[in-house]
Amino acid sequence: MNGTEGNNFYIPMSNRTGLVRSPFEYTQYYLGEPWQFKLLAVYMFFLICLGLPVNGLTLLVTAQHKRLRQPLNFILVNLAVAGMIMVVFGFTITLASAVNGYFVFGPLGCAIEGFMATLGGQVALWSLVVLAVERYIVVCKPMGSFKFTSSHALSGIAFTWIMAASCAVPPLVGWSRYIPEGMQCSCGPDYYTLNPEYHNESYVVYMFACHFFVPVTIIFFTYGCLVCTVRAFRSCMLTTLFCGKNPLGDDEASSVSTSKTEVSSVSPA
Repeated sequence: MNGTEGNNFYIPMSNRTGLVRSPFEYTQYYLGEPWQFKLLAVYMFFLICLGLPVNGLTLLVTAQHKRLRQPLNFILVNLAVAGMIMVVFGFTITLASAVNGYFVFGPLGCAIEGFMATLGGQVALWSLVVLAVERYIVVCKPMGSFKFTSSHALSGIAFTWIMAASCAVPPLVGWSRYIPEGMQCSCGPDYYTLNPEYHNESYVVYMFACHFFVPVTIIFFTYGCLVCTVRAFRSCMLTTLFCGKNPLGDDEASSVSTSKTEVSSVSPA
């Protein structure tokens, strides 16, 4: 191990020089210059100034206009809620810690901040998955003429929170743990140590497989199908409008045009 592990923290730096101190009690300027911490604080402030009004306005406008409360928009509201959680419980705490140069809220605050930030991030990720699947069903119609209702939208939202909880809760109950990370100004699951007491290694494998590989694969597949469907529809429309000749010269349209020409040139004997 090249770092220094404590009861509730891990510093990615050897303590041979005696500089390493608890990130809950001492400034961490041996990990970076003070201006770097201030730069992090400025960046967090920028994210707060951007995320708070954008997500807040999304929720406000949706609440004020009934016609926006459509099933296909529910997941966008859920995404805004996830963004607000990350702003309030993630960016603001990181901002306060970066200004002070260490995590000022103690181990309990670290667990709460790590849980809420992980929860918000995972809700946002799985909301993007549900959004991609919704668009895939509506546009590609793999189930025929499927009507997307409020019950389907609410089920999708419930799914995002269940999946997010399955990722954020385990470190609170002994499967991994929440510790300060990076410049020790924010907290997240322990990806750094192989501590057998917390079974960190199995948790990291679970996180990568279920909460990274699976959602990313679904998003790539569904949007790939969407792109293919939209391209096919565009080519079909252009071929129809221009009497079998696609002005953009798509290969698929050209093949359709050629086949039509061959069929029309055949005359009965």
